[in-house]
Amino acid sequence: MTLTTLGIVLSSLKYGDNSLIVRIFTRAAGLKTYMVKGVLKSRRGKLKSAYFQPLTQLEMVVSHRENANMHYIREAGISLPYTNLPTHWTKQAIVMFLAEVLTKSIREEEKNEPLFDYLSTSLQWLDAHEEVVNFHLVFLMQLTKYLGFFPDTSGIKEPYFNLVEGVFEKEAGIHPVIQGQELVHFKTLLGTHFEALKTVQLSKQERRDLLGHVLSYFEVHLQGFNQPKSLAVLHEVFS
Repeated sequence: MTLTTLGIVLSSLKYGDNSLIVRIFTRAAGLKTYMVKGVLKSRRGKLKSAYFQPLTQLEMVVSHRENANMHYIREAGISLPYTNLPTHWTKQAIVMFLAEVLTKSIREEEKNEPLFDYLSTSLQWLDAHEEVVNFHLVFLMQLTKYLGFFPDTSGIKEPYFNLVEGVFEKEAGIHPVIQGQELVHFKTLLGTHFEALKTVQLSKQERRDLLGHVLSYFEVHLQGFNQPKSLAVLHEVFS
């Protein structure tokens, strides 16, 4: 089946001397894996290796084979070119980190247009703005809405947040919790959108601790999710 779709590159892996295996979250068909033959060798082909950098947004003509694990890209081009995302070193660290988190988080092989649109518009916002030091925190928290485990905020005034149950509680039980000043920051994060990022005031250590809690929340609710390898690079950038 031939299909025209938008896609966001999550990861790419070199295959042989001149090919790539690329995982792309498509708007029309969900997560798909593509073999891109000869892309690292040919300079005159329709497909360029630069198209397959993490979180690049593409418009593609693809060939999908029923019940196949690997598909093929017939044509591709940049659908939404970034202005400074590829050259801004802080944003690049955020992109590498988020691409790894998304690779570990998205497993849907069916289309999810709301999730795709959230990713697309969020990345455009990141590209266009300079106040991005807390972007990844808000991005991940809002992402949980689309993955199905956004915290239940009905008891948000309570002093503990149960990471396993995803609820606020009056007392700490047997499950890991967030409490104290870290819970204050967590509650702020729940109610913050990108346009209000300037209002989020965190020290370097507070940012690191809050991210640790958010990633722990992902680990609890996504089977097989583990700490991204790029986390160390992100910490180094923000140190």
